[in-house]
Amino acid sequence: MARLDGKVAIVTGGARGMGAATSRLFVDAGAKVAIADILADAGQALASELGEAARFYALDVTSEQSWAETLRAAETDLGPIDILVNNAGILLFKSLMQTTPEDYRRVLEVNLVGEFLGIKAVAPGMIARGKGAIVNISSVDGMKGANGLAAYASSKWGVRGLTKVAAMELGHLGIRVNSVHPGGVDTAMTNYEGASRETVSERFHHLPLQRVGAPDEVAHASLFLASDEASYMTGAELVVDGGMTTGQYYPRFPGAPGVDPSL
Repeated sequence: MARLDGKVAIVTGGARGMGAATSRLFVDAGAKVAIADILADAGQALASELGEAARFYALDVTSEQSWAETLRAAETDLGPIDILVNNAGILLFKSLMQTTPEDYRRVLEVNLVGEFLGIKAVAPGMIARGKGAIVNISSVDGMKGANGLAAYASSKWGVRGLTKVAAMELGHLGIRVNSVHPGGVDTAMTNYEGASRETVSERFHHLPLQRVGAPDEVAHASLFLASDEASYMTGAELVVDGGMTTGQYYPRFPGAPGVDPSL
């Protein structure tokens, strides 16, 4: 029996990057998947690739009406929603002083309010059925500071808090809510030049694992939290970052890359 046999999932931002990897992995694990995104061409192409187990739905995560319409259509086509992966997000590289109020609000609307609306949309049905799993994609930048990411880091810290509150309020109703915190991942959002993974990994030699992450590696974390294998986990934070939040190397000190381990 596959890990998600008989389950129905919504994956937001599901058309590319970590969302597409999650959609593929969930279908492989036996789920029916609603690929929810604003990227219609990419989303429809992925749904065609995945066959009868997947459908594409146009979703603006910042719109309560769009959430209601997507949920209604997905449940009509695929069945009641068992799993929500709140993955949709945007990235903005600007200093704090360069970030405008409009910039700031836009990032929070997508990254934080979008996840809030997603939880609000699926929770009533999950409560009625007495079960459900919600996975919120945050970031390591929701666990630390990051220069140039004032809006993004704020939104991801917010997702962390939202997850804790939702886990408390929904846990006794049978719904588990957890968060995944990726580090650097090789997706179009971060690797917008389309460089090779080996080239991108050169920017991550300060990490213990010495490389950028792959979308599939984050998707596997979401699969675990969505599955019954994580049945006693709620409010948890699963970090998938190659060791980014573990610490930083002091160059040339014992234990650093390139230093004789016997010294």
